[in-house]
Amino acid sequence: MPLFGALEAGGTKMVCAVGDEQGNILERISLPTRTPDETIPEMLAFYRGKNLTAMGIGCFGPVDLDPTSPTYGSILTTPKLSWRGCPIVRHFTDALGVPAGFDTDVNAAALGEATWGCTREVANSIYITVGTGVGVGVIIDGKPYHGMTHPEAGHIIVAPHPEDPMPVGVCPYHPNCLEGLASGPALERRWGRKAQELSQNPEVWTLEAYYIAQAICNYIMTLSPQRVILGGGVTHQEQMLPLVRQEVKRQLGGYLPGSALENLDSYIVPVSLHDNQGVMGAVKLAMDAASSSGVPHL
Repeated sequence: MPLFGALEAGGTKMVCAVGDEQGNILERISLPTRTPDETIPEMLAFYRGKNLTAMGIGCFGPVDLDPTSPTYGSILTTPKLSWRGCPIVRHFTDALGVPAGFDTDVNAAALGEATWGCTREVANSIYITVGTGVGVGVIIDGKPYHGMTHPEAGHIIVAPHPEDPMPVGVCPYHPNCLEGLASGPALERRWGRKAQELSQNPEVWTLEAYYIAQAICNYIMTLSPQRVILGGGVTHQEQMLPLVRQEVKRQLGGYLPGSALENLDSYIVPVSLHDNQGVMGAVKLAMDAASSSGVPHL
C-alpha cells in the first residue's frame, strides 16, 4: 500500500502525518513551530524510514507557488521572520528523495474537503478559516486556484459597521480588511477579552457575522462558488453559522436568485473532516505530485 507524507505547516504548530489513497490518516504528530533550524530536523525525523511515495505540504504564507520561479517552494514575506525565504519544499525533497506537492495551508484544507469532505460533489467551492488570521482557499474545477499568486482573500477590504467601536482594524497593512476587523486578535482588541470568553455577548457575534457575511457576499459575486465552508477557531461559536447565514441573506438583498442561495443551511456549511481537512488535503497534494512525476502508486 503506498503511503504519503502530509504536512500542515502552521505558524503555531506543524502537523506531520502519513496517509493513504483513501485519505485515511494512519499516523500523526504535532510539533511547535519554532525556527527552521529547530523544527525542520524534527519533522524530517518523523518522516524518515516510512517508505513514502511522495510528500504533500500545505504551508502558512505567503509562499511561492510558481514552479518556474527560482524561489518556488519557499516561504516569502511572513511575519515569522526566521521563516522568511525558507525553501521548505527543497528541505523535504532533498532529505526524503521523493516528489512533493505544495500549496497554502488553507488551499490544502479546501482541497481536503473537496476530495473527501462536504464539497466533494461540487466543482467550485471556497473554504474560509477565521482564527488568528483569516484565510480563504479557492477550488475551481476541483483544483486549488492560483493566479498571479495564491488567493489572499482574507485581506479583502470591507466596510466598517457604523456602530463598530473599533472601525480601524489590527492588520498592519490595511486599516479595514477582513482579517483586521474579524480575526481573533481583532475581537480581543475590540472587546478586551479573547473570543472564547465572549460567547454570551450577542453584540460581539452580531458584529462578527456582519463582517464575515460581507466577505462571503463579495466571494459569491466574484467567484460564484457552489458551496462555502466556514471554519477556524472563531467560528466554533455555536451562534456563528446561523447569524452569518441570516446576514448573508440580508446583505444579498434578493440579488442572484438560485437554488443554492435559497437554502443557505446547505450552502454555507461547517467543516466536515474533524479538523483533519488540512492534512488530508496535503495527502491529496502528495498523490497529485506522485502522479505528475510519473511515480507509480496505484
